[in-house]
Amino acid sequence: MGEQVSVEVVYAEASSQVVRRVSLATGSTVMQAIEASGIAQAVSGLVIDPSRLGIFSRKVTPEQVVAEGDRVEIYRPLMLDPKEARRRRAHEG
Repeated sequence: MGEQVSVEVVYAEASSQVVRRVSLATGSTVMQAIEASGIAQAVSGLVIDPSRLGIFSRKVTPEQVVAEGDRVEIYRPLMLDPKEARRRRAHEG
């Protein structure tokens, strides 16, 4: 068996967080880590958006190769555009 890397895959909701640690072959990608974690099946209704993935809060592509100790993060879609939120706060203030 080849070299292995151990990574965490994380998905957070407003009220809870799902964290799974997985071991993968060296050279595995972000998407392979997510698939191996089983988070998509564990979280009801979760759809993985390839444009909303990160490692330690840094945006990455699904093809990005993971390294030992990486924290792969699956981001939720924004409920409100940040510019619109600022506009609303400015209007209310």
